[in-house]
Amino acid sequence: MINVKKEGVLLRKTVSLFENIAVLNPGVFQEGKNVHLFYRAIGSNYKSVIGYCKLKGPLKVNVRSKVPVIFNEFEYESEGLEDPRLVKIDGLYYLTYAAYDGINALGAMAISSDLVTWKKLGIIVPAIPYYQFSLLTLSIEMQERYARHNNYHGPYLFEQKPVLMWDKNLILFPRRINGKLFLLHRFKPDIQIVSVTNLSELTELFWMNYLSKLKSQILLTPKFGHESSYIGGGCVPLETKYGWILIYHGVSGSVNGNIYCACASLLDLNNPSRELARLPYPLFKPETVWELNGLVNNVCFPTATAVFDDRLYIYYGAADNCIAVASLDLSQLLHELLINPVPYEFKH
Repeated sequence: MINVKKEGVLLRKTVSLFENIAVLNPGVFQEGKNVHLFYRAIGSNYKSVIGYCKLKGPLKVNVRSKVPVIFNEFEYESEGLEDPRLVKIDGLYYLTYAAYDGINALGAMAISSDLVTWKKLGIIVPAIPYYQFSLLTLSIEMQERYARHNNYHGPYLFEQKPVLMWDKNLILFPRRINGKLFLLHRFKPDIQIVSVTNLSELTELFWMNYLSKLKSQILLTPKFGHESSYIGGGCVPLETKYGWILIYHGVSGSVNGNIYCACASLLDLNNPSRELARLPYPLFKPETVWELNGLVNNVCFPTATAVFDDRLYIYYGAADNCIAVASLDLSQLLHELLINPVPYEFKH
């Protein structure tokens, strides 16, 4: 078992109107000993925006903005910008987030050259209702797996907006792999992966073809009891010489509702669509008062990491209420992953 230290709460809500309900689920970019942290902030209108703070080292807040740095501008994100993740590729920062319009939550992206001025690229995942999705995937097995989580009952139009499949947890790998950009996204209950040479390839036609072959695009599927309900992307994959460490979230049901825990997998360095290993137990789970009680109880939702002196710091949303940090020995995590390999499965 891995020795995980709960470092405690890093950020709480403030009296500022944009974050006086909760702060949670940050994305970070590490720059030497500094950590830029962009986080989801919920204000009194219950619409999420993106706040910012800068850490000195993994745990000390050095600067914190008193106003949101990215906020609602367009209809597709009118009710919230949620759960940002952040990478830098070829000199450009990419921030991915879930854009919520009051009915649908879909993966969107913004880019920046300086972490200050952002250009929004809009929704980049497929915007598709379940009935169309089910026709494309064809397989009865696939339809049965996905219907439970995605076949929303009621009209296909609600207040004149189409009711679409939620596609959240859009996460870029932090560099090109064999010349391609790799992205994770999530239709429940699995984590899917996609690769392109340029983002401009993500057209409607591209996604229709992709969805017709969805079974081969599934990266991870629920496997153990602590992730039996569904799983979803968490942190930006971390590169090591043994492969990409993916910290993700797993959800299981209980008499007291869902329990969200942090999980870990290892992906092939040159072919990240192949899983090499997975922990058969949760990396950490809700135990402390700030994880057990909040806007949503029993939640550890990992979304970002930083590494200092071979120690991995994991930033996570705790009970959808505050931002907390857990740390562990990176070498120990790698060792534990390597002794829990998964059998290779050929994807057609």
